[in-house]
Amino acid sequence: MEIQGLPGRLLAELGPAIASGELPEGTVLRAEELEDRFGVSRTVVREAVRILEGMRLVASRRRVGITVQPRSDWDVFDPLVIRWRLAGADRSAQLRSLGSLRLAVEPAAAALAARHATDDERRRLSALAVELTMTARAADLATFLQHDIEFHSTVLRASRNEMFAHLGDTVGAVLTGRTEYHLMPHQPEPYAIRLHREVAEAVCAGDAERAEQAMRTIVEGALTELNHQLG
Repeated sequence: MEIQGLPGRLLAELGPAIASGELPEGTVLRAEELEDRFGVSRTVVREAVRILEGMRLVASRRRVGITVQPRSDWDVFDPLVIRWRLAGADRSAQLRSLGSLRLAVEPAAAALAARHATDDERRRLSALAVELTMTARAADLATFLQHDIEFHSTVLRASRNEMFAHLGDTVGAVLTGRTEYHLMPHQPEPYAIRLHREVAEAVCAGDAERAEQAMRTIVEGALTELNHQLG
C-alpha cells in the first residue's frame, strides 16, 4: 500500500515517528502546527490523519487534538505499520513476532490449499515454483521477492479461509522487510527452493499432509535463520 502525493509525504514523516516511539503514546499533535511544520494544507493534514486513525495509531478529537494511541491499540497487521516498525528500533522483535505468526498460519493454510485450491491456483503455484528456481540461480533477489510474495499469498488465498487470505499483505511485508534489511542470503538457499517446489507439488497432488510439512519446514527454517542473524 503506497499513499501518493502530499498526504503520503506527511505519512512518511508521522508514521515512522509514531512507530519508533519518537512520538510516544499520549503525544498531542495540532493540525495547525502540522500545517506550518510541513507546509501543507488543512485538507492534506486531515487526509493523513484519517489514514493514521484507520490504523489506530492516533485518535482525533475536537478541542483535544490528534493523540498518539497506545501500541496495544494499533492495527499491527497493516502493511504500512509493519514497514514503519521494521524501519525502527524494534525491528528484531517485529520480525520475530511476524515469524511466529507465519509459523502458526502458513502450514495450516498449505494443508487447506491442497484440499481447496482451484486448477488455476495449482497451475500458478507450479509456475511460481519454477520462477523461484530460476531467479534464485540468477541471484535476482528483487524478482525472487516478487515471486515469493505471490507464492505465499496464493497459498493463503487457496486455503479458502478468508482470515488466512487476508494475511497475504502481512506476509508480503515480512518478506519485503527481510530483503530490504539484508536479512536474506545473497542467493536463496537451494533447500528452501526445493521446499517451495514440494509445497506446489503437494498442493497440485491434493496431499495436505505433505503440503503442511513442507511449508512448516520453510517457515521454521526462515525463523531459525532470522534468529541466528539477529542474535
